[in-house]
Amino acid sequence: MPHYKSLGKIPHKRHIQFRKPDGSLYSEQLFSTEGFSNDYSILYHTHAPTQIVKCDDPIDVNPIVAEEKMLKHRSLEGFNVKPEADYLDSRKPILVNSDCHIILAAPQKSTTDYFYKNADADEMIFVHEGSGVVKTCYGELRFSYGDYIVLPRGTIYQIHFDDEKNRLLIIESFHPFRYPKRYMSKYGQLMEHSPYCERDIRGPENLVTNDLTGDFIIKTKKQGWLYGIHYNTHPFDVVGWDGCCYPYIFSIHDFEPITGRVHQPPPVHQTFETDAFVVCSFVPRLYDYHPLSIPAPYNHSNIDSDELLYYVDGDFMSRKHVTRGMLTLHPAGIPHGPHPGTVEKSIGAKETKELAVMVDTFRPLKLTTTALEIENQGYVMSWAE
Repeated sequence: MPHYKSLGKIPHKRHIQFRKPDGSLYSEQLFSTEGFSNDYSILYHTHAPTQIVKCDDPIDVNPIVAEEKMLKHRSLEGFNVKPEADYLDSRKPILVNSDCHIILAAPQKSTTDYFYKNADADEMIFVHEGSGVVKTCYGELRFSYGDYIVLPRGTIYQIHFDDEKNRLLIIESFHPFRYPKRYMSKYGQLMEHSPYCERDIRGPENLVTNDLTGDFIIKTKKQGWLYGIHYNTHPFDVVGWDGCCYPYIFSIHDFEPITGRVHQPPPVHQTFETDAFVVCSFVPRLYDYHPLSIPAPYNHSNIDSDELLYYVDGDFMSRKHVTRGMLTLHPAGIPHGPHPGTVEKSIGAKETKELAVMVDTFRPLKLTTTALEIENQGYVMSWAE
């Protein structure tokens, strides 16, 4: 999905001899998430990226589903997920289906003694609190509050935090993330009506070649199991790469809202899509400017999709008692809308400062045991006058 980028040293053609100063060959690797049928990058390693020396016993990290089928609105207190030191231990799936896993995490420490690779899913990490840098073989990505960090499946990375206070919303997708098709020209450029453009996409920078040997463990997730695979060379030994498949960052603060005379439907907030769900960004914006407009959203039935909203910051005129990090799940099959009293209250308002992330899935989401532990009981009755 990202456009062509190149860092470091590469030969003038693909698949030809590319030699080190001592005359030996660099090791070429093609990286793509859909075989040879999609965007790809070509990386040039100092050492072959295949030298496994040891494999640890795998660990089962499959989410534990508590409710597989349900039809009622739910509300979760995301910040009630307790912080944990280790990055992987901190990742708590709360809602899952066969297309994606929605995860909350409050890691306190950086991943300095291991590397991580998700071999099943693309990852989108939304940074609610915290800052730092993601280190990859493509280079480094500096992140902060409001960033979407998009990591194609198979990307080996370490995440280094600036301090211990971090809150992340993570979406594991078993389908590649892409820009919405309606934003794209037939030649692949983001068009004028898109709420963001290529200038807003931040790719890796500061490529560092680690020509090191030793014992380097890559914790690799595959089909719900975590494998510890040891290599005898550092995975970030790349001297150069180019292509269109690489990790990148887009900030929610760079999303330009689309407004109108009357209330605009949720698709105007769409930021990313897959074959199975969409991701939307609700950002500060001016309200509708028709003289009789109602800023609050109208009641609606999402018959074909579950709607999950993650509240980041600001005031939400359509909901009462919203807290930072709260999630609301409105499942397909029953209508929902603004809470009682919020429609009249919204009339005359000129703008909103709200910030939120929405995920609409085309298949129903299932609640995990962690979700039940952080649930706000009685939310389904909160529309009663």
